[in-house]
Amino acid sequence: MPFSPSSAQEQSGVEAKAERPDKPEEACGVFAVMAPQQAVANLTYFGLYALQHRGQESAGIAVFDGSHVRLHKDMGLVSQVFDQDVLERMPGELAIGHNRYSTTGSSKVCNAQPVVLMTRLGAFALAHNGNLVNAAELRESLSHLAGEFTSTTDSELIAFALQQAVDGGQSWNAAIRSAAGRCRGAFSLVIGTPEGLFALRDGHGIRPLVFGLIGEPEQAQWVVSSETCGLDIIGARYSDDVQPGELIHFLIGDPIPQRQRWIEEPAKLCVFEMIYFARPDSRFFGESLYSYRVRIGEVLARENPVDADIVIGVPDSGIPAAIGYSQASGIPFADGLIKNRYVGRTFIQPTQAMREAGIRVKLNPLPDVLAGKRVVVIDDSIVRGTTSRKLVQALRDAGATAVHMRISSPPVTHPCFYGIDTDTQDHLIAARLTLAEIEQHLGVDSLAYLSKTGMVEAARSDSGQFCTACFDGAYPIPMDEEVRRSKLMLEPAGLAATAC
Repeated sequence: MPFSPSSAQEQSGVEAKAERPDKPEEACGVFAVMAPQQAVANLTYFGLYALQHRGQESAGIAVFDGSHVRLHKDMGLVSQVFDQDVLERMPGELAIGHNRYSTTGSSKVCNAQPVVLMTRLGAFALAHNGNLVNAAELRESLSHLAGEFTSTTDSELIAFALQQAVDGGQSWNAAIRSAAGRCRGAFSLVIGTPEGLFALRDGHGIRPLVFGLIGEPEQAQWVVSSETCGLDIIGARYSDDVQPGELIHFLIGDPIPQRQRWIEEPAKLCVFEMIYFARPDSRFFGESLYSYRVRIGEVLARENPVDADIVIGVPDSGIPAAIGYSQASGIPFADGLIKNRYVGRTFIQPTQAMREAGIRVKLNPLPDVLAGKRVVVIDDSIVRGTTSRKLVQALRDAGATAVHMRISSPPVTHPCFYGIDTDTQDHLIAARLTLAEIEQHLGVDSLAYLSKTGMVEAARSDSGQFCTACFDGAYPIPMDEEVRRSKLMLEPAGLAATAC
């Protein structure tokens, strides 16, 4: 099956990343549509648009049209990579899409997805959300193919493992299970093939993946998305989650997908998906994340009360928890910070003079709201403490007489190895400093975090269903010592010393 790369892939990568924000940085977003007689490239564009929060570095779509696969991918936001002319040149019945934030492999166009490879059974397209912890081992086992590698990503390694299994004589179903069996880590995959669409999650289900239907069930027009918001935007109805350790085969015209468990392991959904990463209108465990985030704010208020005049949230992710804190504490909620929602990821750096002048690209405080007030400011996390410190000073400059910071998650004391881009442990402020030292560094009157117990109980789900490694170091997937040493300190200090 011929494969046509877009000319955009020939362009060079972007410049170095901007100054990193004081947050864990995103996973990726995957999306797929199998719907004959539909404009699948357009539908995938909108699905990726809804998932843009999961990755803003690159975007790509591969479309199957009979015996031909067309691929277009480039650096930038979905709206920058695709326009109507590009989409109209991508007819077909099956599309695979991807938004990328780099967690393995640098930020350049050769690392953009989907990955498209040829096999004896035709071409396939693969999009991956997650991160492997045995990428070096897998790469070594595929070293005879090293001359064919075009990227530095673990996603391409999964694709080559799949290609090798198919070319070794296995069917698509068997080959996908065989390739997945060689992987350790987090991987939610959508795979387009000449025999239909496949969706798969690793045994722990660390990264989310859901599926649904467009139109009537008998039409069998299937959609797979990292989150339910990707289904909503194109009018697809949610059917179910791809379960941890499950492989699903969607066939054109078949209203009943073929579902099977390829591995049995305990479920460990990343709890940061609940707290921060996923969109608040996405549904987990039968309800929107907005509802969960309001509840953790309520728990935070009960666990860490304070005498204050107003509660504000750091937009956008801190707002639901701030509303919950206000409701539980009786302290009025107010909009004290205005966010510029059109900034995105800027590669234009302010000059030193602009920094000294206090340039505020993303958030601006409202003195009319803050002046003379004792303020409780709610945020979802503190990772490095850099922007949080600047934020506290901005609130004081706007006239706040006291600033009490409340965090709607436990202290981030350990790095993630499963698809979230966190610094090495020595850059995590809670791994180095005590609570009192963090208070002093941020310049707050008081600081308190949500307890791990409160975080999990608010989910109204079994605590064992979540990966909480970034808060306690309990990594559910064993990893090579070299991988562990790449991010972990030998002797954690500060809050990290008591987290394990």
